[in-house]
Amino acid sequence: MPEEVLFKSESRRSRAEIAAYLRTVADSLDDGNAITLKRGDESTTLDPPARPTFEVKAEREGPAEGPGELSVEFELEWDEDGGGEGGDGELEIE
Repeated sequence: MPEEVLFKSESRRSRAEIAAYLRTVADSLDDGNAITLKRGDESTTLDPPARPTFEVKAEREGPAEGPGELSVEFELEWDEDGGGEGGDGELEIE
């Protein structure tokens, strides 16, 4: 199935700024509200179901030897038709 990017933003931010964005998302999830992403005139609103699939991924990209680029990704996934639930083990973040 082809991927359609509905919204994308990439910019350098301080750790405190990133934490504030994540808190806003967490508060919306806690309150059962939709999440609206905005940049300039562009925006998209998504309304995650009560139990979306939560994916956490840590990656290293680059040469096998030498420094590369590290990333951590947090992703919520759900079917547009509301079907399907995932989950395979308890996640811990410290």
